[in-house]
Amino acid sequence: MMTGTEPIAHRPRWKVRAVALLLAGACSSVAAPAQEMVDAGPFQPVSLNTPTRPVVADDLRAKMPAFVAALRPDAVKRGVSQELLDRVLSGLEPDPEIFDLLENQPEHVATPWGYMGRLVSDLRIHNGRKQLADHAAILAAIEDRYGVDRHVVVAVWGVESSYGASPGNRSVIRSLATLALGDSRRPQFWRSELLTALAILQRGDVSPERMTGSWAGAMGHTQFMPTSFMAHAADFDGDGRRDIWNSAPDALASTANYLKAAGWTPGDAFGVEVVLPAGFDLDLTAPGVAKSTAEWRALGLTAPSGRDWPSLGSTSLILPAGVRGPAFLVGQNFRAILKYNNATAYALAVGHLADRLAGRQAIAGAWPTDDPPLGKPERLELQRRLTALGFDAGPADGVMGSATRAAIRAWQKKQGLDADGWAGERLLGQVRKTSGP
Repeated sequence: MMTGTEPIAHRPRWKVRAVALLLAGACSSVAAPAQEMVDAGPFQPVSLNTPTRPVVADDLRAKMPAFVAALRPDAVKRGVSQELLDRVLSGLEPDPEIFDLLENQPEHVATPWGYMGRLVSDLRIHNGRKQLADHAAILAAIEDRYGVDRHVVVAVWGVESSYGASPGNRSVIRSLATLALGDSRRPQFWRSELLTALAILQRGDVSPERMTGSWAGAMGHTQFMPTSFMAHAADFDGDGRRDIWNSAPDALASTANYLKAAGWTPGDAFGVEVVLPAGFDLDLTAPGVAKSTAEWRALGLTAPSGRDWPSLGSTSLILPAGVRGPAFLVGQNFRAILKYNNATAYALAVGHLADRLAGRQAIAGAWPTDDPPLGKPERLELQRRLTALGFDAGPADGVMGSATRAAIRAWQKKQGLDADGWAGERLLGQVRKTSGP
């Protein structure tokens, strides 16, 4: 089980070229082009400041034999046979592309509107509705057993692998071994996932040749990490194997089982788009603030014209692109999706795709396309400047975490600006003016 910002079910492989297309505006709104890129869903931040490709090619290759030799005894303790270890570890080499992929994850290089436009495109909605029809009986049975809305299950499938079209074709064993060697922040995490992957092979759920997935070792139609597979994968088609690579029933049931364990509340929506009243207190968008729907209504929040408020329970208010972009109240089911992948953009994309699959309307609010989020060098600069101005932004690591967001809000308040915590190009320009060269 992963914690903090670590994803439970990773995304499949994608191509760096796809990110360049996103940044060039290939999908600049939720109303995406008729043809979407054949790639996979989003990625969760794994590590920053990782080794570059030359380090992988030279240093990691030399270290791999010793790493494998030290891994073997621990794998044997997990019940993995020497025969299997010989089969999958002999001659193992690192994957030279993984760290490029790690450094260019769409949640950090794409705009929220480009990200949403790709994942909730017209084509993906059309294909998802076809999957709902084609798998209606199985989805009904899954919904009955686990209590998770079938539209959300299919939305996860769509976001993670375009309904099985792009589940990733990298060797999971090779990817995890590469990360265990090269990600200096979390080598033990990756090593543990690798040992679990070997145990899965020993169980016989999949053959070594078919155990493929993303650069991060996420597997199958809905991209489970090995430890999540062990805990939550389901054999829903009854063939004796939990086959999330080739069996849609197994993959979809596994997803529902995971979301149920993550706290899914049957009958509740993931969230609802809202309109903020003039002069709204943006402190209420800070992390940790939760209120009932009635309390938010009393504060002046309304749904877009002509739309209903679904059942939600206790909710928080999020502004994924700042106060100039769309606003959402999100509840427990949004938090359950976050446990699948702890990224706001990911959970919002899954929830909104599920809404569209169910026939609900597109996002009404306009995205602030004239104020894109900062790239990593600019985020680093912002953190350093804020800290120098007396607003502690935490370590200068390029990650817009809670400390950095709090520093942004505090600085915005002092300047008399909308304190929404949005780290866009406008903000950096304003901070530069107050901090000098």
